[in-house]
Amino acid sequence: MRKNFFAVQAEYLSETTNKAGPVAAKEELLDECESIWKQMEECQSKLMLLGTETLPPSDAKLYLLMLQWKALTVDFHQWQKRNPELISTNPDVLLELGKEELQKVKNDLEMVLSIVQSKNKHLEEDLKREQQWYEEQKQMLETLNKIEEEVNSQDEHPSTESLKIGELNELKTKILKLKTFKKELLTALGGFLDEYFPCPERGENIKEKNSSAEPVVELITLQEILEMLINTLLATPHEPYITINESFWPPYIELLLRCGMALRHPEDPMRMRLQAFHK
Repeated sequence: MRKNFFAVQAEYLSETTNKAGPVAAKEELLDECESIWKQMEECQSKLMLLGTETLPPSDAKLYLLMLQWKALTVDFHQWQKRNPELISTNPDVLLELGKEELQKVKNDLEMVLSIVQSKNKHLEEDLKREQQWYEEQKQMLETLNKIEEEVNSQDEHPSTESLKIGELNELKTKILKLKTFKKELLTALGGFLDEYFPCPERGENIKEKNSSAEPVVELITLQEILEMLINTLLATPHEPYITINESFWPPYIELLLRCGMALRHPEDPMRMRLQAFHK
């Protein structure tokens, strides 16, 4: 591990000196690395010559831990007493190393500056958005204050009760107009039916088979049939059917069914209802 470390350092410094240019600085640095490496080999060979002691099997683990602790203690004291040493005293090598470190510091500072500028840009955008939102809220508040002042400044304004009375009167007028129109419509419908659909003549009344002893059945008009259908539909919309009896003239019943104004009961043909035109 140590050999590889010093080899990498020597290679790195060799590349640095190649960039610097002087060949003498490169050779000097390589000589210093080689000298340090020789010293390390000598120390390692001395340690190998010391040999190994036979450890008792019972206390082998404890003994190894004690030796490791002593070695770490010695290294700790040596590192505390040791002062940092320069790898090389050649000014060209030191100049190139200084330039390399300054370039790294410069790159790091440029990166930090770029990050800070980006953050400042985002903060400026956030500040603009917050200022715009503040202006909008301020304008809205001013508008609401103006509306409040205008409402408070109005001395005469219709009250709620007067508005309700006016709406009620208007509704009553509409109802009166509708009743008048309904009356006129029914009058016109009655005149139309009396003129074109008069009451059947007595000779056409339905008689019993043994008519010599039974009285004649009085037939009703088409207007009366329509009134019965309309009143039944409005009074009992859930059961709008009426029963067809002998007082209904069959041609009028057939006329209402064919024109689609009336419908028969699906189960009882003697019952019919008015078509629900209002739905």
